Amino acid sequence: MIKKIGYLLLALVVAAATVGVMLLRENIATRKAEARQVAFQVVPLDETSDDPAQWGKNYPRQYDSYRRTVDMERTRHGGSDADPFAVGEHGVRKTVSKIEQDPRLKTMWNGYAFAIDFREERGHAYMLHDQKETDRVLKRPQVGACLHCHSSTTVAYRKAGREAGAPGKLTDPLLGPTGMEQLMKGFPIVSAEPYSNAVKRVEHPVSCLDCHDPQSLQLRITRPGLIHGLTALAASADPVPHLPSIERWRKGDRRQPYDANRDASRQEMRSLTCAQCHVEYYCASKAALFFPWAKGLKAEQMEAVYDEYKFPDGTPFADWKHATTGADVIKVQHPEFELWSQGIHARSGVACADCHMPYKREGAIKISDHHVRSPLLNVSKSCQVCHHFSEDEIKERVHAIQDRTKQLMDRALDAVCGLIAAIEQAKTNGATDDQLRAPRQLQRKAQYRVDFVNAENSMGFHAPQEAARILGEAIDYARQGQLAVATLAQKH
Repeated sequence: MIKKIGYLLLALVVAAATVGVMLLRENIATRKAEARQVAFQVVPLDETSDDPAQWGKNYPRQYDSYRRTVDMERTRHGGSDADPFAVGEHGVRKTVSKIEQDPRLKTMWNGYAFAIDFREERGHAYMLHDQKETDRVLKRPQVGACLHCHSSTTVAYRKAGREAGAPGKLTDPLLGPTGMEQLMKGFPIVSAEPYSNAVKRVEHPVSCLDCHDPQSLQLRITRPGLIHGLTALAASADPVPHLPSIERWRKGDRRQPYDANRDASRQEMRSLTCAQCHVEYYCASKAALFFPWAKGLKAEQMEAVYDEYKFPDGTPFADWKHATTGADVIKVQHPEFELWSQGIHARSGVACADCHMPYKREGAIKISDHHVRSPLLNVSKSCQVCHHFSEDEIKERVHAIQDRTKQLMDRALDAVCGLIAAIEQAKTNGATDDQLRAPRQLQRKAQYRVDFVNAENSMGFHAPQEAARILGEAIDYARQGQLAVATLAQKH
């Protein structure tokens, strides 16, 4: 009897194990099938599909995370949330004003639109909305060049190009000859239009079409500014070891200009697609939008391009004339790519997407997280993949770098504002333009460097030593300017 019970139990165990193995095999097969099904061909996509919701029907996982860029969460030196007490003219809650928090910025930008309105940054979902709502646009005439980095412009440029006589259909491949001719012909047309007209050509913030081929999903560059900028950078002598495809092109015959869409690796494209917008560039009405990369990516190399540049009307380059001092000065945009290029992560082959769009798993599928945000809000996937330290320690290290950068930037801002006050006093005392030429030039150099780090959205983290060097130079130039004004006063 006992033996029969034992055999029965053994049979049950074997049966259970067999069932378990079969279920495991079925689960593995299901996961493998799931891993192969990365897209759902629900709707056709082509070169006119600039609505991300359409792409979301075929790529629901990526679209779901893309939609989360509406989330607002602060980090110590970045992020945002809407101020419930700050309501715009149209009843829309506005983010916290940086120029109200730090009036020194108003002093530095006096006479420029940023002195009217400059607010905390928000996610990609708000990029077009916030530009439409800013007083920089509502109270100062702007041009369509502003849309280059604040909207999905690919279709708008191509439509304008076709209207101006470029051949082909809008559904032609963008990277084909007719697609590129449409893009490049329409770009200066839209850029030169009044903003109020140009904005009617676009509907969405940055969308899938701006970074992906609609058929293959391959990463690509669609912004004319970056296409021209990389051509100029490749032709320069500036070493760019973090962009090996440019170094390879330089060693070749150079019969064709460098083309990232043809020459860059996929890993490089995971940064270059971000460089379509997160860069420094000239963006106003006196010339077509351009990236100042003809001498390299360092702050002083771009400054040298501006110093040599003449607008079509023959006047030297400046974004505006400072209202207090009369200096011809430069307004830096958001040079994340340039500062990152000088840092250890770039040199180590780490792409922007590795940290800001890290890979994640949903079931058996591995995808890039399209909820673009600060790595500090996603340390486990963004940082701990490479840095095997606790989350608290990683955050402490980042905060130490950013806090020190902020302290140095405060000193640099104080120095620039001190120079502005000194020049203003000298003007009141009767100093001539000729006497103030050198102090104004030093203001331009100091202000440019403070603005370079202030406008860059990592608070120095992308390249801490480079950010400190730039701010150190800003302090030095500002104090030199004050000494020049003091010497002038003594001579008087």
